[in-house]
Amino acid sequence: MKADPKDQQRLLDLQAIDTTLQQLAHRRKNLPEIAELDVLGKAIGRLEDERARAEVDVDDLDRDIARLEREVDTVRQRSAKDQQRLVDGRLPARELTALEHEIASLARRQSELEDAELELMEKRETSQAALDAVDEKISVAREKRIAAENRRDNSVSEITKEAEWKQNARRPLAADLPAELVQLYDKIRESSGGLGAALVQYGRCGGCRLELFGADRNRVKSAPVDEVVRCEECRRIMVRTGESGL
Repeated sequence: MKADPKDQQRLLDLQAIDTTLQQLAHRRKNLPEIAELDVLGKAIGRLEDERARAEVDVDDLDRDIARLEREVDTVRQRSAKDQQRLVDGRLPARELTALEHEIASLARRQSELEDAELELMEKRETSQAALDAVDEKISVAREKRIAAENRRDNSVSEITKEAEWKQNARRPLAADLPAELVQLYDKIRESSGGLGAALVQYGRCGGCRLELFGADRNRVKSAPVDEVVRCEECRRIMVRTGESGL
């Protein structure tokens, strides 16, 4: 392929833009906030699981405490009735004795229930503290996530703007170059990791960084200035200038 040496040199300008666009795309894909958000998302998921378990513990204790309160209330009501019957004093001696035993038994039962209720209330206080603690952790993690999302969005916005500027600069440059040359450059770039053209500098290919020797060096050196020369090793377009050292 033939191309004006100036057009070949302008391929380096096109390559510089494409390299920047590739770097911007890499930056967008590998923003530190993306990894941070992934970590935070997993952490919040674990905390929400922990919260669900803590909430179940509190609910179970609330249910058990409510049950004991009902039992205590039932015992109190029954004891109050027995106390009233005892005060009335119109029962035979045998029944009064039995009633006194029942009142004593109810008092012990009430004491046992109240002790059990107190123990559960202490456990509930501990469980509620655990629930409050995990709620605080979730709140902090969510705030961090919001902050990271904002930083990510700001970075993406800046990258998008810069990419748009580069794309706007690329279009007229690519349009002004020979279509066949640009097509060859784009084809090589797509198959060569984003680098389609490189400067030959001090006898070395700027693409694969290998020094030209022997017949290969003579081939490049003797090629007409308008000949589009490609590296035998990496197959990229080698742009020759006064810095090529050939």
